[in-house]
Amino acid sequence: MLRAIANIFRRDDTVGVAAEGPASPTAPPVAAAPEVPVAPEVPAAPEVPAAPEAPAAPVAPLGGYDEGRVHIPGVESLPDEELQRLNALLPWAAFVVDSRGRRFGAPYSANKRNVPQLVPDPRIVELDRRMPLAGRTVLEIGCFEGIHTTALAERAGRVLACDSRIENVVKTIVRCAMFGVPAPHVFRWDAEETPPPGMDLGCDVLHHVGVLYHLTDPVGHLRSIAPLVRDGIMLDTQVAPEDAAVREYESGGRLWRYMHYREAGREAPFAGMLDHAKWLFREDLVALLRELGFNDLHEESLFQSRNGPRWLVYARR
Repeated sequence: MLRAIANIFRRDDTVGVAAEGPASPTAPPVAAAPEVPVAPEVPAAPEVPAAPEAPAAPVAPLGGYDEGRVHIPGVESLPDEELQRLNALLPWAAFVVDSRGRRFGAPYSANKRNVPQLVPDPRIVELDRRMPLAGRTVLEIGCFEGIHTTALAERAGRVLACDSRIENVVKTIVRCAMFGVPAPHVFRWDAEETPPPGMDLGCDVLHHVGVLYHLTDPVGHLRSIAPLVRDGIMLDTQVAPEDAAVREYESGGRLWRYMHYREAGREAPFAGMLDHAKWLFREDLVALLRELGFNDLHEESLFQSRNGPRWLVYARR
């Protein structure tokens, strides 16, 4: 299981001179103008680097993929040219492949989301084993392009799926429709904000993957959402390295340690919405989950991803 999980994450002038004329009579000397004192130089404002541009998506073949083949009812019958149109309609940043080995979606770059994503993801299989999803409500924070959403919708009684980027909401709806799964309720919600008014986010299970480490107040976010969860959480997040420079911030009446992490903002599909995020330390997250009533913790994995330590935990009340 750990190897399968780790594999998921393996998977930029010359000035003119006046012409000489006849000499003019000598003019009387003119007194020099008094010197004007030079204003002191104002130091230049520090340069803020521009947000990195999204890399150009590599030219990926439409077919010929062997890994990760899955039956996708809405895609299987499409002619190649129609599938290519579907792939060009939206700004996809990941892809799956149908049972014929054809790409649905697109790679993000030559080295990120450049291989077929697995459906179902092994973490969801394990989640279903630990907290059986049949007939239950799942809230998915950060649905991205619906790859996890499809697997959740196949297993759960009801799925609520949200994302901070409206394009991801649309992509998730399209992906789930093509998979032919029971339609989840997909909506835009930025986890940095309060929930949409009138929206009931109560759930049995919280699917929380790849979002917490993009937030400016991760503690406040977990405090606000934990009371809505009746049973358990699958939390998958980056955590601060043990040797990271420690800062502190106040949330919920106490100080929490974190590592400051710079984010690229709204236009980068894998970044947080604001200019920075706070990465919490693993032991502090364990303490916070227990404080929020999730005392049955199973730490599934902690490994070094390319961005730092990545932690997966299943926590139940």
